[in-house]
Amino acid sequence: MATTESNAASLALFTGRFAYAPFRRPVFLGHPVHRHRVRIPRAHRVLRLPPPLASAAYAALLPPSAAEFLPADLPALLNHKLTLGTYLAIQRGGGGPEEPARAPSFAMLSVWDATRSLRLRVGGAPALLRASLAAARALDRHAPWLQVPSVPDIFRPFGTYLLYGLRMSGPEGPALLRSLCRHAHNVARKNPACAVLAADIGPDDPAKAVVPHWLKFSCDEDVWCIKKLGASAASDNAGNDDDDWTASPPPSVLFVDPREF
Repeated sequence: MATTESNAASLALFTGRFAYAPFRRPVFLGHPVHRHRVRIPRAHRVLRLPPPLASAAYAALLPPSAAEFLPADLPALLNHKLTLGTYLAIQRGGGGPEEPARAPSFAMLSVWDATRSLRLRVGGAPALLRASLAAARALDRHAPWLQVPSVPDIFRPFGTYLLYGLRMSGPEGPALLRSLCRHAHNVARKNPACAVLAADIGPDDPAKAVVPHWLKFSCDEDVWCIKKLGASAASDNAGNDDDDWTASPPPSVLFVDPREF
């Protein structure tokens, strides 16, 4: 069961009457998609991996012991029509895409097109804020050379691109992951229906400090609650408390399947 911390009624119902336990607290990071292309350092090389190679890379980088909620059908997810691509960033001269784990530094992520299945809208904004953002968009349209970082019209229904499977390694890993996020932004700006680029990751994931985001487009109030199901769950727990995986500490990676949005 997924809800937000502010939804006290649902939390009380599920953790009280239905005996669910708070389990994980993913962080939602969002960033608006601007009209302008963002620059990627020339020292960074971005490669698109075919689904079989991407699946093999994730299998090596995300063993079940180090990643939680890793889908059993990950190859199907990577080959899904809404997965726009899996991208690898390496330093120029740092090797090829066949074995990214052997590169001194690398970063990976996949992009999911949620514009067809998820529509959002911001409501209740003051008229002055609406007018100022509309003026910034108008200025950006008529004077694009000014590079005004105008915010898309989020007061009408808009779509998102979701980033998932974010991984990085090596001393240059954070910079490479940041370049991948910029590349994803450049991909998203080609779709008029996409206004926000977002990622849902674990609170202790190192990628949290790297992924570009605006506080106004982000949220750290998500709460996942969980419960063992089955007729023998209560008796099993009573005799083997040490084996209660619902109380296990979070691993380093929380894999959020974009199909669950």
